[in-house]
Amino acid sequence: MPRKFKPGEWVKIKGHTSAPKMEVLKYVSKKDSIFGTIDNDTYLECVWYQNGDRKLEAFHQNKLIKLIETGGLFKT
Repeated sequence: MPRKFKPGEWVKIKGHTSAPKMEVLKYVSKKDSIFGTIDNDTYLECVWYQNGDRKLEAFHQNKLIKLIETGGLFKT
């Protein structure tokens, strides 16, 4: 399965109107619990801020949608 996103792109969870805007950090390895195989091209580590707290979580790329606007969280 090809990678859909690049680090630095803005994404949000599909179908959630109140989902936070998140920045893609990198693809992360996930181990399949049934087959024990390693998947390096499907899960993305994303970062976002909520009430001043930095949140970090991995999401399956098919659950995310790319946002048109770009730009990092750390604008100067």
